[in-house]
Amino acid sequence: MLLLKPGLRLYKTALDRADQEALLGELRAILREAPLFRPKMPRTGKEFSVRMSNCGPLGWVSDLSGYRYQAHHPETGRPWPPMPESVLRLWRDFAECAVEPDACLINYYDETARMGPHQDRDETDFSAPILSLSLGLSCRFRFGGDSRRDPSATIRLDSGDVVIFGGPARKMFHGVDRILPGTSTLLTPPGRINLTLRRAE
Repeated sequence: MLLLKPGLRLYKTALDRADQEALLGELRAILREAPLFRPKMPRTGKEFSVRMSNCGPLGWVSDLSGYRYQAHHPETGRPWPPMPESVLRLWRDFAECAVEPDACLINYYDETARMGPHQDRDETDFSAPILSLSLGLSCRFRFGGDSRRDPSATIRLDSGDVVIFGGPARKMFHGVDRILPGTSTLLTPPGRINLTLRRAE
């Protein structure tokens, strides 16, 4: 485990290749039931460069009505698929939190996608941490402080890496500067999947 800053922990290769492939098979089944969609910015309607879906009781969505959690897919209207036991096991092994997550965001990045610096603050309780798992292509992950103006740094996240941010790092600004082509053969076509587990309510 590498402590990047208070509350921010990195576990390199928390999942080996076999476990990554097994989880990927479960995610494919989830995405057949809850297909990837492209969120939009609330004020401008501009589409995100990432596509996303969710599993678990609640899912995060963004559209002209704002950022929020809801119990159903915004396009199909169906409830989100259950969270796989393998995903819940990651939380139990690494999150150091007695309360189970009720939302798992599934973000898909193609080789050109990125995610600007932002805070995860749509939850009602910030006492639970956020767990982030990378699958597929590596990325440059940027993290800073509680203010957008705070100094920031970047690290490389590879397939199978888990990041935990909680406590003093729970509301840190963070994002994905870029995807690194040619760094993984897990996904075809090449891309990156990021799972973020959190307690929304």
